[in-house]
This record gives sequence, structure tokens and C-alpha cells, in this order.
Amino acid sequence: MAEFTLPRNSKIGTGKTFAGPLGSTRLREFKIYRWNPDDGKNPVVDTFELDLNDCGPMVLDAMIKIKNEIDTTLTFRRSCREGICGSCAMNIDGTNTLACLKAIEDIEGAVRIYPLPHMPVIKDLVPDLTHVIAQYQSIRPWLQTASPPPPDRERPQSIEEREKLDGLWECILCFCCTTSCPSYWWNSERYLGPAVLLQAYRWIADSRDEKTGERLDELEDPFRLYRCHTIMNCTRTCPKNLNPAKAIAEIKKLMVLRR
Repeated sequence: MAEFTLPRNSKIGTGKTFAGPLGSTRLREFKIYRWNPDDGKNPVVDTFELDLNDCGPMVLDAMIKIKNEIDTTLTFRRSCREGICGSCAMNIDGTNTLACLKAIEDIEGAVRIYPLPHMPVIKDLVPDLTHVIAQYQSIRPWLQTASPPPPDRERPQSIEEREKLDGLWECILCFCCTTSCPSYWWNSERYLGPAVLLQAYRWIADSRDEKTGERLDELEDPFRLYRCHTIMNCTRTCPKNLNPAKAIAEIKKLMVLRR
């Protein structure tokens, strides 16, 4: 299982166990990381037993049931429940994924749930995304142009030009890929990481954007781009089946072609 950032000098201990209903024929254990910055205690793993006959099929369904019916202090992010918002990204059974898309039946034995790896933890399963969001903002993720737009229509784009954005625009910024990348673990202060670089290439590849040169200039740096060592964790873990590693490779190719 991947590591994640913990409070200094802390160790994960065994927390509370909440037994499931008597007579259940489909009990499943959910072992969930818990840490409250306000109580001064080390992190623990609480164990919750749920009857799957009385629970939805996804890990997020189980977590909502735990919060609603067993322990209201359990803290996590969630919103759409449809794999669109990226809010419920966490490490489940050793893999970064979305809790709303991860089926309980796909996991053998106890379901182990931790925050995204190598991110500061705000509370329980909520990582602090301040730094990675700032990195995303640094690439100016919006259409940049110098020429005025057509007075009576949108900026034109051919079908072929639009198809170049497929596999890029679908990114939901869940950061499962970024937090699975060892290069980002080691160089997060300067390396932009797979999610942000995929987003950067989305605008570089957009035929309507007129700042390609400036965007490439900003990425021409030993750390911002070139800390990628094609480990491929990012592509393997993406819950939307995107390929951040390919996007990074395309940026590197453009760097070579412009020299």
C-alpha cells in the first residue's frame, strides 16, 4: 500500500471496532484511517462491520452509511456520486481511485481506506489540496488568445482539431494520478505532476489557443516537466482511464521539435 503524509513523529494505531448487526450473512469489514488534528492523538484505523445486504454496492455507499448511521464524525469529501466531480478520491485497497466508482465486491477481504498518498491530511480522509491547486492555476488553464474573436460566432475548430482534445478534457482533477507518482512524492515543490501536465497539454493541443510558445517556455524547466521518469503509475491508476504519461510525452516531443 502506498504511503501518505502523517503528522510528525506519529504512528498509526488500532482504533475502535464497530461490530455489525447480529445474524448478518454478508458482513464486511471496512478499515478506515482516522486522524483529528484537534485531539492531539496519533492516527488510528477504525474498523466498521457492515451488512452488505443493507448497503449500496460502492465503497462510497458504505462510507455514507457509516457516517449516517454509526459515526457521524467520519470526515471525507464527496459530491456527485457519478465519477464526475473527483471529490471522493482516496486510497482504497492500495490503489488511488474514486470511492463512488469502486465496487465493494471487487475487493477481497477487508476494505482498507486511506487518504491520497503523500498529501498533508486535514482530517480523516480529507487531503489538503492547496499546493496542487496552486500548481494547476500556474499553467493558466483557460483559452488564451491575441486575436479578437469572430463578431458573430465562436472561434472555429474543425472536427479533426477537436478530436485532438479527446483523452484530455475528461480529466476531473481528482489527483489520483499525481499522488500515485513517485517523482511527485520526491519533488512536489517543483514538479507539476501528471494531472497538471495533462491539463497543460490540453491547452497546448487546442487549435484555438494562441499562446503555445509561451506555455512551452513556462514548462521548459528541469523540474516542472522533466522530473517525469515514465513510471506509468499515473496511467494505471486514473479512474477515468486517461493517459497522463502520453500527454507528458507529447509535451516533451514539442519541446524537441521547437529547438
